[in-house]
Amino acid sequence: MTYATTLESPPALDFRALAVQIRAEGHLDRRLSYYWVKIVLTIAAFAAGWVALFVVGPSWGTLGIAAFLGVMSTQLGFLGHDAGHGQIFTSRRANRLLGLLVGNGLIGLSFGWWVPKHNAHHAHPNQADRDPDIGIGLVAPPASESDAAGHGTLARWLGRWQAQLFFPLMLLRSTGLYVSGAQDLVRRADRTAVSEFLLLALRSALYLTAVTWVLPLPEAAAFIVVYEAVFSLYLGCSFAPNHKGMPLLEANSKMSFAQRQVITARNVRGGRCTNFILGGLNYQIEHHLFPTMPRPSLSRAQHLVRRFCAENGFGYCEERPIRSYRRALQSL
Repeated sequence: MTYATTLESPPALDFRALAVQIRAEGHLDRRLSYYWVKIVLTIAAFAAGWVALFVVGPSWGTLGIAAFLGVMSTQLGFLGHDAGHGQIFTSRRANRLLGLLVGNGLIGLSFGWWVPKHNAHHAHPNQADRDPDIGIGLVAPPASESDAAGHGTLARWLGRWQAQLFFPLMLLRSTGLYVSGAQDLVRRADRTAVSEFLLLALRSALYLTAVTWVLPLPEAAAFIVVYEAVFSLYLGCSFAPNHKGMPLLEANSKMSFAQRQVITARNVRGGRCTNFILGGLNYQIEHHLFPTMPRPSLSRAQHLVRRFCAENGFGYCEERPIRSYRRALQSL
């Protein structure tokens, strides 16, 4: 993948006109009934998984429960994502409390670390030295041949084989998120960081105690490995198609907000099943243009966004799931 250097902003229809129409049609209104049902059912399913662990007891069959909990942890992560964007409640405090509950309290990811990092990605998607997600994978793509030559032997080897290693190493994704979140809390060391750290510590203690209380050590270790592997792979595969394989922009690239968001994002085509599995991230273009738009409104606004992109000559990248993963891997 090379960096885009010749992309220019064409004369664009006013993005504000689209925003006014989106708001006028109610696509930015909170969808509390949808989210309350989603929150209750998702947390209930997650809790049921832990109850099942105690009911089944010592058995290798609990590895199926571990896989189920890994799936539900990713679904909880989608709720944390929506809360981080303020999609759920009108109150910023309420969104933060929900994010802390599902992030720090239930799945062990620092909400306070993730939100500013993700906001930086939204502000500068696929932009060199400004998007913190560009390097997520094995190694960050070099901007030039001289940069590539400056990489170490291991980095060059990883860069050469990162497409083949992408999915195996994606199994470790959750570990990287845990570590990055903890490092950020240590660096901040303020009152908010301490409260987040205590919540993470409580969650980790309860998690490990429950598993080792019910299962013998070999089964407990296998349970944790399966849980983290499924969680990592599902989470990583939900985000991978969104921007990988799309144009990379130079750090000083000049273009309109709307064009920058559209040309670096890819939608994943599919119906309600795809929407559920990917947590609404399959509408990546609509989400990047309107980050606070509630998840169930993204599909309803799609026809307006698609028309806006066509009229401005931005293009509108939308692929089937398999094709989107193929494109992402080819870019590596």
